[in-house]
Amino acid sequence: MPSAKTRLLLAEDDPAMVELLRFTFEKEGFDVVSTPSGEEALLLVSESPPDIVILDWMLEELSGIEVCRRMRRSPESSSLPIIMLTARGEEADRVRGLETGADDYVTKPFSPPELIARIRAVLRRVRPALAGMTLSVGDLELDMAAHKVRRGGTAVAVGPTEFKLLRHFLEHPGHVFSRERLLDAVWGRDSDIEARTVDVYVRRLRRAINTPGKDDIIRTVRSAGYALDAEA
Repeated sequence: MPSAKTRLLLAEDDPAMVELLRFTFEKEGFDVVSTPSGEEALLLVSESPPDIVILDWMLEELSGIEVCRRMRRSPESSSLPIIMLTARGEEADRVRGLETGADDYVTKPFSPPELIARIRAVLRRVRPALAGMTLSVGDLELDMAAHKVRRGGTAVAVGPTEFKLLRHFLEHPGHVFSRERLLDAVWGRDSDIEARTVDVYVRRLRRAINTPGKDDIIRTVRSAGYALDAEA
């Protein structure tokens, strides 16, 4: 079962389908946000990126295929897991959906257990931390099950908040996150922590993982935020 923090955006314009899927997803432990609008789906992804998007082909204002295309063009959502959900079952449509950038394609009618299985498979492949696996960038590793961090094979001591911050960076290698986005992801949407506090924890994380002789792989992007990558 996914973590309670696993957020799912459902973009679907059929109220009956939304009700069915919301019940199914919430029963499986997902935090669900839904919208019938393609434009609003893009806005929601921009404001508070979910862990996975379930995207119907036919939406209000903007088609699902166009939403998928725009998400893939944006650096902030280019690697966000997307499953297309549609009544279009022709091979050409499936190919188009996958070539546009969808990670999987589920044709209506379908069984909710099948869709849940597809979601879990995509999350295991694209967001391994949600499946309890080890995350790594370069010689930096984070073991979710053991709650340990290693740099070059050597154990590194990090605090619980720094661990969550590092996990978020490793789940999205190379992506630039503003302080506000990091606050939302690590401390939660209702946190009263100030944005500048993120700087403090980034400095602490840097001190912990930048062991002697190792490069600083947390990149500061002026006026934008922070990113983690092996080429920093």
